[in-house]
Amino acid sequence: MKKRNLMIVGTMSGVGKSLITAGFCRIYTRRGYSVAPFKSQNMALNSYVTPDGGEIGTATALQALACKKEPAVEMNPILLKPTKDTASQVIIDGEAHETLPASEYYKRKKDLMPVIKADYEKLEAENDIIFIEGAGSCAELNLRKDDIVNMGLAEVLDAPVILVGDIDRGGIFAQMYGSVKLLQPEEQQLIKALIVNKFRGDPALFDDGIQIIKENTGKYVAGVLPYLRLDLPEEDSLSERLANTQVRDIDIAVIRLPRISNYTDFLPLERYPEVSVRYVKSPEEFGDPDMVIVPGTKNTLGDLRWLKESGLYNIIKNIEAQIPVIGICGGYQMLGDSVSDPYNVEEGGSEAGFGFIPMTTELEREKTTEQVHGTLFNDMPVSGYEIHAGKSIFSQGHTSLIRLSDGSLTGFINKEKMVAGTYMHGFFDTAVVTDTLIHHLADQKGVTVATHFTRNQKEETLAELDRLADMMEENLDMDFIDSILG
Repeated sequence: MKKRNLMIVGTMSGVGKSLITAGFCRIYTRRGYSVAPFKSQNMALNSYVTPDGGEIGTATALQALACKKEPAVEMNPILLKPTKDTASQVIIDGEAHETLPASEYYKRKKDLMPVIKADYEKLEAENDIIFIEGAGSCAELNLRKDDIVNMGLAEVLDAPVILVGDIDRGGIFAQMYGSVKLLQPEEQQLIKALIVNKFRGDPALFDDGIQIIKENTGKYVAGVLPYLRLDLPEEDSLSERLANTQVRDIDIAVIRLPRISNYTDFLPLERYPEVSVRYVKSPEEFGDPDMVIVPGTKNTLGDLRWLKESGLYNIIKNIEAQIPVIGICGGYQMLGDSVSDPYNVEEGGSEAGFGFIPMTTELEREKTTEQVHGTLFNDMPVSGYEIHAGKSIFSQGHTSLIRLSDGSLTGFINKEKMVAGTYMHGFFDTAVVTDTLIHHLADQKGVTVATHFTRNQKEETLAELDRLADMMEENLDMDFIDSILG
């Protein structure tokens, strides 16, 4: 088969590019093709570690799973992880390089095109079809000159393009018309079809809308996708999950740190209809939870300082030994006695932690990125991955949370004080671990949780990807998509 590609771009961030790309990956993988995803540059705080220890965006890892492939750094050559509002850590081919101000990165990013092309060509040599995901809006005119992720990349890779718009956020006609017409004529020629995403209600009511879009843009509308709630990992800060405020029988408060990372860790908890997972960012939102989780962050010191300024620090400090508190990665570091940054990896200086765990953490220049496997203190199997800068040292004896497969001990648990911490992302992905935790919380509170999950998160995710693929095949003109792919 001749090598084929298709690029998915959006009218703006959060329109559903990542999931639609994952859906296409799943559809054509199920048809028997060898498929791979590709996103040349991504900006996200949710990341994943490949088997060889490289770091890529979570959305790309999800798309790899849809393709029945192990995630690889070639699928996401450039990952930007914001550390401040105007600076990001630059990760190239899975390895962290320097942290750059946005202005400096934009001066250099065109120099990364050889890396991008080499990675793409490697994937192309190994696969039949490559589905390429753009970033943000495809019509950011101020960024077009040195574009390496949207229409500029489409031209380099000679890729046909599908443009996605989000009708749920309003202004779909302006989205589609403006995005197409602001492009250069040669770029407009690359756009072969449009997709209207997240439609609520009877799609027949939008038949006139489809015609209006077609007449004004001159582009074929390949389908209208219904609004579908999917239990799939997301990496966008616009995720609706982060705005959940409903309180249920078991209430879990996840602290919404300004630089929260890998909140995909908590998707397995959200699967329980009896459980609310609320992302709280102020004392007023805290409520009366049954468990508190301090999550990962790309800026441990900065977010620890924010906790103190916001008033959440004192609230959490005062609930020690009253309800369970769990720290993940940067949140784990915060639960210790102190965090210091002698090499200015983040913001420099040092900060006193919560003092729940007898340990101190020093941030180091080298980042740990690896997949890990082991058993909990109660012999339950657990697996995940670590992404952190910092070495934690205990000041006294303690009970470790996890024994890794190499025999080493990691993490912390104090059952009497109801405190635990770990560097492991994906900790809740093992069904027996999460099910045991949720039902323990229910027993402690005296409520009933009837739901039990036996499938691990990966199995649940694959089932959701099939739901997504089925929905897309039902609502898109797949014959037209096939014709674009040749």
